[in-house]
Amino acid sequence: MAILEDVREAAQKKLLFLPHAIRQMSRPKRMITPGEVEKVVVGGEVIEDYAQDPRGHSCLLLGFGEADRAVHVVCSPKDDYLAIITAYLPDPAQWSEDFKRRR
Repeated sequence: MAILEDVREAAQKKLLFLPHAIRQMSRPKRMITPGEVEKVVVGGEVIEDYAQDPRGHSCLLLGFGEADRAVHVVCSPKDDYLAIITAYLPDPAQWSEDFKRRR
């Protein structure tokens, strides 16, 4: 998928965590570290592609963080950085068992 190549190329330059991502990552019951997000960006897979996003082409990545927990990251590659729009722990009630498809 071309978006994944763009994501990884932009991530090599810089990760920019947007305010919404920081709020979501900082929630007490689901603290997500920048290192976990970076691990998802580097080794995760695209599970949804938002080519028509008005803010610019973005995607939802699935990867695994600390203790092998599933982490979703929504990001958008820009010329000089990768914008991290949000990161969260997917809710098993809303996602398939492998966290790749919405219920």
